[in-house]
Amino acid sequence: MVTQRKAIEQLKNLTVGHVGFGLRGTAPGTPRQQVHDGDTINVRAIGNFDIRFLGIDAAEISFTLPSAPNRFIPLSNQRWEDYLSAPFVAGLPIFSPPLDDGLQTYLQAHVGPGTAQNHARYATAAREALAAAIIADMEKLGKTKEDFAFFLVFANEIVDRYGRLLCYLNRDQPDNQTPEPRPLSYNERLLQAAIVVPYFIWPNIDPFRKEPSLLKAVIEPGQAATLANGNNRLADARRWLQQARAQQRGIFDATDPLRLLPFEVRYLGRRTPPDRWVIDLSKNDNVLLKPQNYYTIPHMEDRLFVPAEYVPLFVECGWHRQA
Repeated sequence: MVTQRKAIEQLKNLTVGHVGFGLRGTAPGTPRQQVHDGDTINVRAIGNFDIRFLGIDAAEISFTLPSAPNRFIPLSNQRWEDYLSAPFVAGLPIFSPPLDDGLQTYLQAHVGPGTAQNHARYATAAREALAAAIIADMEKLGKTKEDFAFFLVFANEIVDRYGRLLCYLNRDQPDNQTPEPRPLSYNERLLQAAIVVPYFIWPNIDPFRKEPSLLKAVIEPGQAATLANGNNRLADARRWLQQARAQQRGIFDATDPLRLLPFEVRYLGRRTPPDRWVIDLSKNDNVLLKPQNYYTIPHMEDRLFVPAEYVPLFVECGWHRQA
């Protein structure tokens, strides 16, 4: 099996990259052609990039199990079915830090026989939906895999700790109206179809409006709901989920809804509780909920996750950590 090198990747705890001299015409330029000044050089990526879609979270095709922490096991594998049927039985590795009783009780109601197969079904559906959307775009634009291109829009953070580009992804269509009006990003199309779940993580909540600094990007205390309702893209995303829930469509299917959220599968697999604090977008308060209390916000589209390293910024601006 040939392993394709990644242009940016994580090696142990270090994020590294692989580049060569940038192109000059059709061939790499020379050092003197590509060195702009003493601290700037033009390069090209060597290897592929992974892209992580912002604003959404898809069911996991595979992930690590406590019994196999260094290997990705398909959720369709019987080992996952056995684990998610009873993930809190004695003898399994302990959670570090410990799992709160309230969160364990909440999760207990969402696991059991069939949970892994349920997740695997939604994972396959999401993968197929994305592939189908891309194929449809290729046909609409008359492109092949050799000349089809993507258009990326970044928010505040460009790359995550795994070396993945963080962005909204769409087909590359230079003319907004030709051959038809530019469609929504793939992120939004999948969310609108309710085939993935919302996963809003600050500060990457609006790729089309940048603040001059992270401090300026902090939501004013008592303004979360106002911001969420006033930001058209965020308001649309939340409305799509509300409509899908009312229609019992996609992940809200009345006969077999998605049981565990993707990030819940991940932290159960790692045996490490969630560590992002949470803002309730349905309220105009000033409270940062503890990471393990995310489930107390009933609807997933109302959860805005704040990484722990940014919490001091919010506190400085007048937010309060939940006691």
